[in-house]
Amino acid sequence: MEQQLASVHDIFPHIRIVMGMVIGLGVTRLLSGLARIIQHPGQYRLYLVHLAWVGSVLLMLVHFWWWEFGLYALQTWTFGKYLFIIFYAVTLFMLCALLFPDSMLDYTSYEDFFYSRRVWFFGLLGATYLLDVVDTMLKGPEHFARFGVEYLIRTPVFATLCIVAILVRDRRFHIAFVAATLIYQISFILRLFDTIV
Repeated sequence: MEQQLASVHDIFPHIRIVMGMVIGLGVTRLLSGLARIIQHPGQYRLYLVHLAWVGSVLLMLVHFWWWEFGLYALQTWTFGKYLFIIFYAVTLFMLCALLFPDSMLDYTSYEDFFYSRRVWFFGLLGATYLLDVVDTMLKGPEHFARFGVEYLIRTPVFATLCIVAILVRDRRFHIAFVAATLIYQISFILRLFDTIV
């Protein structure tokens, strides 16, 4: 029994390494994009909403790495669970790639780029909220219950806002959406994830 328990606890660090590589690629993509802006500030006109989403996704990646420590308590790992976690990490990486393309030659500004890719960006962002539900259930009913009614309201609200963001190009909506997301994100982390239990 002890040998089996030890091997179960050896599995998660192995999975965490692969997950960390994918998340690390996402962080690298965002930081490289920001460095490019600093290196060539006048090359493309900046857009505050785009930069705010860069900050939000960067926080999401750092938070993802932090909250996934909860998977350490899983007693049984299957290839399906492993594949799900890697898929979730890849989805987050794709968000990063949609914020900073390999080339901006087809676009006049970051605003132009952002709105031309909003269907993909908000489609994937909405998917992350749904993937988070599965991830939370993987960690067990006690973990899921820890978030209470707020979690059951938050997920459909943010998924719905992502659908609206796909359909609407109104700047005021996009400013309000990213501002509300950042404020809520920081609040959620400080209230529920400040300490790993």
